[in-house]
Amino acid sequence: MVTLFKKYQSMIAYIFFGGVTTLVNLGVFAGLDGLHWNYQLANVIAWFLSVLVAYLTNKVWVFSSHYTTVKAFIVEFLEFYFFRALTLIIDIIILYIGISLLHWNALVVKLIDNVLVVIVNYVFSKWYIFKTVKK
Repeated sequence: MVTLFKKYQSMIAYIFFGGVTTLVNLGVFAGLDGLHWNYQLANVIAWFLSVLVAYLTNKVWVFSSHYTTVKAFIVEFLEFYFFRALTLIIDIIILYIGISLLHWNALVVKLIDNVLVVIVNYVFSKWYIFKTVKK
């Protein structure tokens, strides 16, 4: 059992902290949507705050990324936000289709959207951002 846990430890941690990040994202989005903010503006604000939470948790507890220079930190941080910005584009498109075109409930669309975005973000984090130890 311990061997199995160690084998999948980063994936388990990613799912847990992905859940935390998703709650931040959905909570901010729902709060701003409840105040009748434009859903795309609410989405970008929720994205920014949840990506900050995701970076810190992914860096420390999921991928155990370490660096020894300020430059390495800046590169890693910018890579993280760059790839998250790519999934923000997916996020915006899904919300537009679901809310503006199909007239579905905003929170239902946001929840479906978050599942897809979390999966894509894991791939980016695992294979591009935290792939190697930054020096």
